[in-house]
Amino acid sequence: MAEHLIRCGIGGWTFAPWRGTFYPKGLRQADELKYAGEHLGAIEINGTYYGTQKPESFAKWREAVPESFQFSVKASRYCTNRKDLREAGESIEKFTGQGLIELGDKLGPLLWQFMPTKRFDPAEFEGFFKMLPETLEGMALRHAVEVRHESFLCPEFVDLARKFNAAVVCSHSDKYPQMYDQTADFSYARLTCSREDIETGYSDSELDAWAERAKNWRDCKSSDDRDYISSPVPLVSGRDVYMFVISGAKIRAPAAAQELMERIRT
Repeated sequence: MAEHLIRCGIGGWTFAPWRGTFYPKGLRQADELKYAGEHLGAIEINGTYYGTQKPESFAKWREAVPESFQFSVKASRYCTNRKDLREAGESIEKFTGQGLIELGDKLGPLLWQFMPTKRFDPAEFEGFFKMLPETLEGMALRHAVEVRHESFLCPEFVDLARKFNAAVVCSHSDKYPQMYDQTADFSYARLTCSREDIETGYSDSELDAWAERAKNWRDCKSSDDRDYISSPVPLVSGRDVYMFVISGAKIRAPAAAQELMERIRT
């Protein structure tokens, strides 16, 4: 049976303030992704939210990172920023067809992020889930959904996501609702509250708590310290976990991700 992994990472890899803090001074910008791949477990590609990328770019990124490293890819805004998601079929095909297949086994989950104004409509979201492809040219796909309106805090949405094996993103945020229900055979978390006055972005106790939570998700333990919206459904084989430090004090994101990795290893 394959080992289930916890991958901790950041959003993107090109950020000037990381030069001399995360990236060593003098490192060529062309080598930054390679360096990030050697020191982190995953990167969330956000540029795909705003526009399509070339297949050659995905292939180049794949070659720059080591085995077991993966990229999650944020879906195009044209897929998710719609009055009726059931009309997104053409945009979904364009997004998945832009060259994601070039990432091969370095392709992690696809992230579908919705506007804070998007409310839960059961029929609309069921129609949307039905359009998400299970495979891409024979390669299995994983889907994570980040919803940011309180109307989603209901068992009906959690159960719907579980029906389609879509992971509901656990977002650590001061602005949006947090959902800790596990709805898929993998977990996805986005930590957006890092602080610049702490060198590691989060306090030791916060990092310890998130590392423990990640291990519980991986091991399918329900001993979390948070309430669930819907009754947990047990898994016996474990989960892969993706945990990204995003936004907040962005300069601290790599340090926070590395600290999480260290705590998870111990």
